[in-house]
Amino acid sequence: RPGDAILISGSLGDHGMAVMAQREGIHMDMPVESDCAPLHELVKDMLSASPGVRAMRDPTRGGLATTLHELAMSSTCGMMVREKDIPVKDAVRGACEILGFDPLYLANEGKLVAVVARDDTDKVLKAMQAHPLGQKASIIGEVTGKGEKSGVYLKTPYGGTRILDMPVDDPLPRIC
Repeated sequence: RPGDAILISGSLGDHGMAVMAQREGIHMDMPVESDCAPLHELVKDMLSASPGVRAMRDPTRGGLATTLHELAMSSTCGMMVREKDIPVKDAVRGACEILGFDPLYLANEGKLVAVVARDDTDKVLKAMQAHPLGQKASIIGEVTGKGEKSGVYLKTPYGGTRILDMPVDDPLPRIC
């Protein structure tokens, strides 16, 4: 619903970049490790903290950008996320810059995206951050208007806004 907060449980792109680096034999000074992890206990803690959790998804195939588009389409709402608030490890960001990838489109295996009622955001965020798999959880944006205002937008660190498109292709072909 418009006004709901968008939360992410931690840094993006770890799994996708770890798999690509391994496949391509890329060795980095700061190694990137996959984020594979079971999220059921984190989810249980979030749901126990508040009934205001409206939706949760794992940003696996197509990363955060695809997940947000799927949520926006199913709710017919728009979404605005702030690039500066989206956690990406330096090693992943650096590898993406060198290889020409956007971390918002990389696979994640141990992260989740949650849409939470505005009044319950702090409770859910605290529950996430108290769990080992959510220590780096953050609020990355909000749900905006319905109808014509649907779509996913990214507020850049420079103050501009751009459309966060659906990916044309997946940089990491299926491995299972």
